[in-house]
Amino acid sequence: MRESIWKDDLKLSNEKELLCDITTDVLIIGGGICGILCAYFLKEKGIDYILTEGERIATKTTLNTTAKITSQHGLIYTDILKKYGKESALKYLKVNEEAILKYKEICKNTDCDFEEKYSSVYTLGNIKKLEEELNTLNSLGFDAYFTKETELPFKVKGAINFKGQAQFNPAKFISQISKNLNIYENTYIKKISGNYAYTKNHKIKAKVIIVATHFPFINTHGMYFLKLYQERSYVSAFKTSTRLEGMYVDENDLGLSFRSYKDLILIGGNNHRTGKENSKWDKINSFKDKYYPDLELKFMWANQDCISLDNIPYIGLYSNNTPNLYVATGFNKWGMTSSMVSAMILTDMILGKKNEYQDVFSPQRKMYKPKLLVNGLESTINLISPATKRCSHLGCALKWNKKEHTWDCPCHGSRFDKDGKVINNPAKKNIDID
Repeated sequence: MRESIWKDDLKLSNEKELLCDITTDVLIIGGGICGILCAYFLKEKGIDYILTEGERIATKTTLNTTAKITSQHGLIYTDILKKYGKESALKYLKVNEEAILKYKEICKNTDCDFEEKYSSVYTLGNIKKLEEELNTLNSLGFDAYFTKETELPFKVKGAINFKGQAQFNPAKFISQISKNLNIYENTYIKKISGNYAYTKNHKIKAKVIIVATHFPFINTHGMYFLKLYQERSYVSAFKTSTRLEGMYVDENDLGLSFRSYKDLILIGGNNHRTGKENSKWDKINSFKDKYYPDLELKFMWANQDCISLDNIPYIGLYSNNTPNLYVATGFNKWGMTSSMVSAMILTDMILGKKNEYQDVFSPQRKMYKPKLLVNGLESTINLISPATKRCSHLGCALKWNKKEHTWDCPCHGSRFDKDGKVINNPAKKNIDID
């Protein structure tokens, strides 16, 4: 039961491991949906590329998503408007809408249960925030609308809806679009030096390298260990005879999200910084007992997401000092559209084209200082905290997660199983439990 609803639908081709040194134009490191889409577009453009994945493709974050394809990333547009101005907010909206259209185009020939839906961000109390967001969207010329009526089993103060959004089965999608891609699985990249990437026994020479490894693993450039942290969230799927026509998420980060898939309703949420709290399925199940008492629990799983300091992904050059190294990370729990946006932007950049949206997502943009200070303080506290178990990434004190039986790092989100094996990066080395 404690596994993703999508797991059995991931039908991968025979795995191929890198067994020799190799040269390519573009190396993509990371076999989640972001890396897969980068490979898909590069192949379309006739670019020589390879993709490497340390395990099997799409078996981590991608397999644990709720797979909502939407440009409505909470109440983000007012936030972007205040921090970066109207032009940036409009570009963020336009490129995510283009990402939805690109999914729709690809899914026409892909059996992946793609369904057009409306998305809805609701509030239980803060109606002023919704009103402000709606005013922002109106100023951007976007056709969002306000309502107090939802399909949810509780009353809301209000909701903002986006038409023309979508949902799908990510495992079926990946299984099909990855079939003819040049992928090496069980090929773990230990380090990058210049134009070379090194596995345990072999090296790959590439003119360009894309790091799509969830949390970037190179610490000497880009300062991603200060610009990112990770959050865990939880999902339970219950059998039901009622299907939702919309996809719902609370404007409050601590609230719940809802979507349907076939005869199931997926209820997710209860986010928290990795290593700060134990698992929170109990809260979802308590909600179910109150509002859906007759539903049967069929699946339950957790996911882990990289969070940027300003809630905008980092897509582009890894750093100013690495002109042939690119990155895509910090998707802030909106990995489906953010992965497509990453693939579109990075493909253009690699082809030498100026993408009209790339500046909004540039990893070199000015950092949001309050969040930078908070994130730095969190890391400092955990670095100096006394502990018997320390993370192999940068040495932060690990916390025991008694619900999931893992050692979790509050600094950067690395996780280890009870025997010390790495589960989630950026840590690359196992830890000694004895």
